[in-house]
Amino acid sequence: MLLAAATGSLIGLAGCSSGRSTAPATTPAPSTSPPPSSSPSPSAPSVLSTSAPAAPGAALPATTPWLPGPGEIDPDVKLRAVQLVEAIGAWPAGGGGVPAAQSRVSALGLDPGLAGQAGPLLPSADRAALQVIDAQYGGILADSASVLVVCDQWTGAANGPVTAGGTTVDVRLSSAQPRWTVTALHPAEPGAPATQLTTPAQQVLAETRIQLPPAAHADIISGAVHDSVLQAMLTLARTYSFSVSVVRSGHPLDVFGTTRPSDHPLGRAFDVWRIDGRTVVDPGTPTALADGFMRAAAAAGSYNVGGPRLLSGGTTANQFFSDNTHHDHVHVGFLT
Repeated sequence: MLLAAATGSLIGLAGCSSGRSTAPATTPAPSTSPPPSSSPSPSAPSVLSTSAPAAPGAALPATTPWLPGPGEIDPDVKLRAVQLVEAIGAWPAGGGGVPAAQSRVSALGLDPGLAGQAGPLLPSADRAALQVIDAQYGGILADSASVLVVCDQWTGAANGPVTAGGTTVDVRLSSAQPRWTVTALHPAEPGAPATQLTTPAQQVLAETRIQLPPAAHADIISGAVHDSVLQAMLTLARTYSFSVSVVRSGHPLDVFGTTRPSDHPLGRAFDVWRIDGRTVVDPGTPTALADGFMRAAAAAGSYNVGGPRLLSGGTTANQFFSDNTHHDHVHVGFLT
């Protein structure tokens, strides 16, 4: 589905983050493609309800705390963000509600008022479990950072069914002693499901070589992602199996530390944190794997490819870029 034209930055780093949080999706402009290219979209619940309830009385899945692995830049920044999300988004039977979440946040030495910014991370439920899928930088500077915490979440009624879902939270932090401190939470706000999806959107949703977390899945179902993004995903999936971290929602509006709009909230970019089962951030991942993926993304039409290393070449100036923010993922951005 083609979106209304939007002016994007032509400067390197146009894809990832800054001070404003992502706004809810707006209704895309009507598609200019012929009617046969579109069909009714699959029904989709909200980002925190992406699958049918399990059998009554089902147990919550077992989860493990997220820990930074090798190769992370300033790993305690990510750990601080993740621990807050884990504390807010998981609780035992009878432990739901904002007051209980505030107590869990206080136990981390953080402002209990952050629980009031949790949005879909803190649904009304008797019990909940949360598994962090990935923690990716939306931006990191000397004294401020954005960590995008991508997670699955399961909620259940008392002695009742369990519903699977999840979200992505843009966690903002500032440098403080002895540890960084969280200043704000901006949960993902995907749009409502579209009445029609283009063929590329349907194909991405059905492609098993593309792993989509809940918020990214909801972004595509909303119809707010450009077909250029979806076609590139499909092209890359012919060669690679890859895990997406963020597409549109849950990502800051601006490139971190600037006022330049990011391509993500406009539905013109996606980030990848794992390729063929190997994480981008891991120093043990073969250099040729991530670099090859970046060059393949450029060949698939991306004007702005960021990653852990600055690659030479490119068909346009500054087509490739690298910095500390993109040490842990590959950013793939498009102009239209």
